[in-house]
Amino acid sequence: MSSDKKTKPNFATHLIAGGGAGLCEALACHPLDTIKVRMQLSKRNKAPGVKRKGFFAVGRDIVKKETPLGLYKGLGAVVTGIVPKMAIRFSSFEFYKSISPTDPTTGKIKPSAVFLSGLAAGVTEAVAVVTPMEVVKIRLQAQHHSMADPLDVPRYRNAAHAAYTVVREEGFKTLYRGVSLTALRQGTNQAVNFTAYTYMKQYALAIQPEYAELPSWQHLLLGLVSGAMGPLSNAPIDTIKTRLQKSQAKAGESAMARITYIAKDMFKQEGFRAFYAGITPRVMRVAPGQAVTFTVYEFIRGWMEKFKVNQVTQEYSE
Repeated sequence: MSSDKKTKPNFATHLIAGGGAGLCEALACHPLDTIKVRMQLSKRNKAPGVKRKGFFAVGRDIVKKETPLGLYKGLGAVVTGIVPKMAIRFSSFEFYKSISPTDPTTGKIKPSAVFLSGLAAGVTEAVAVVTPMEVVKIRLQAQHHSMADPLDVPRYRNAAHAAYTVVREEGFKTLYRGVSLTALRQGTNQAVNFTAYTYMKQYALAIQPEYAELPSWQHLLLGLVSGAMGPLSNAPIDTIKTRLQKSQAKAGESAMARITYIAKDMFKQEGFRAFYAGITPRVMRVAPGQAVTFTVYEFIRGWMEKFKVNQVTQEYSE
């Protein structure tokens, strides 16, 4: 039995490789996400003498008032959802690609199909995991309490308590507040991300025929570039979504009415720049996050495929 043929990754591979990649990403980049959320929730007006705080100033304030652990608020919610999120992202992307039409002349999947597969994968993960995870995460990150002071008791103690409290006081539907915006953000993120990464990787392999697989540092670089593209294209969506998920719903108010009100109020009170609040930490969070995700994912997947091949080779060697 030949061991030269590369085995196709199965769901278990996507689960383990994606989960491991997501965990590394969360641990490395979560502080940047906390700073981003605080910047998006800041409602400083453009009044004379009031200066909008920048990325480093917000981070410094969190560390000073809430200790460095304050930068990791909401991490529990992220870690809890990161394994299914990444498993769904990679496995659904591969599934949608497998049912997409191919170019009749080349037999390869069209760029438009890769884009749509990424879009569908992003929407799938948003509905299945990301939206409730982010509602809980944002509620935790929005709390301005010191984690070093035992007398400073927060409203939400941890991810599980936050989820329980939100469901008990506001109903289960609250966990899916902003699902349309989250789906739109995740869909556009992954559409751009997977398309850019896929074709940059193909180009890199084409100009380096000596490589059967790219070195890890190249996966890191390609993930960094592709990861920065999504946030730049959908920052207003993410800012509105963050404010929507942080606030409590008003009786009889539809989701679209709430979204419209938030957008109009932001523009009126804070100007157009408010829609791009937190863009610096978001790019700094998502871009290296995708770099870490793709690098670790490719490494674990390659290791698992090699391990399977070695097992098969040993089994049939005699």
